[in-house]
Amino acid sequence: MQLRACAALLVGVISTFIVATQSFALDLVRVAIPQRGCWETSPADIGQAAGIFEKHGIKVETLYTSGGGETLQALIAGSVDVAVATGTSAVFGAFSKGAPIRPIASSITNAQDIYWYVPADSPIKSLKDSAAKTISFSALGSSSHLATLKLIEMNGGALKAVPTGTPPNTFTQVMSGQIDIGWSAVPFGIEALEQKRIRLIARYSDIPEYRTMTARMHVGNLTFIAKTDLVKRFLAAYGDTLEWMYRGEEALDVFTKFYGSSLNEIRVTRSDFYPDKASLDLKRLGGLDQAMADAVTLKFLPKPLTKAETDDLFSAFIK
Repeated sequence: MQLRACAALLVGVISTFIVATQSFALDLVRVAIPQRGCWETSPADIGQAAGIFEKHGIKVETLYTSGGGETLQALIAGSVDVAVATGTSAVFGAFSKGAPIRPIASSITNAQDIYWYVPADSPIKSLKDSAAKTISFSALGSSSHLATLKLIEMNGGALKAVPTGTPPNTFTQVMSGQIDIGWSAVPFGIEALEQKRIRLIARYSDIPEYRTMTARMHVGNLTFIAKTDLVKRFLAAYGDTLEWMYRGEEALDVFTKFYGSSLNEIRVTRSDFYPDKASLDLKRLGGLDQAMADAVTLKFLPKPLTKAETDDLFSAFIK
């Protein structure tokens, strides 16, 4: 009897040791996430919460930023290993300046998540009747920045673009009258739209040439990219998370608990703003000529990249 008790105790100790060893064996990947709580930028957070990254031997540590420019700065400085959902034109610009970064996967093509709005009682009915008004974007170099400039160009060029940071910060400025037209990314603002406190006035997808363009990419620094196996496991876990996010309600429940959003907001986000899972395909890449032209126009690039430079830039992109 004593021998059995000792054996059982030994088995328990060994099991505990194995679990502890597995936990300590997880590889850390530091990820910069712009706009906390957005559907597109959430896989690292909710995949970690659901245990998906752990299955691939990875622990995710997140840093939240206010937009693409700040996200890239953290990556270039080495504060993080991966910057998710980084504006494509900004990536071109950073690469041309010698930044030690490379895109490793697509974040979104045919983006429909970003929109612009006004308070319900605003006299503004469209961007065309908004001369001398202010319109916001998140941060310099972000995809919302580029889209804002494109919308201004499409609508006569009379608006003034202003960086306002995150959607919650922007909402405060719009509703207090500091900014005329605010930007946002779902799910933030869906409740206000449904309550008719604000009116949607423009969407990212209103820009025809952006409907087939890869607007944002996941980018790694060269130190991280050199760890080939870790990069593959990170992208595999990220892809598994995206698949799970479009299966049933479990991912929606995890999302609401993690970010404090309402279930209705997330359902509307997935069904109305991200209905096409293929838009988040990590391997999908399109509209690079347009993105490069934008980068030149907006002075992120002095001139288009050569084929050799473009091949180098995308040398670590997921195959």
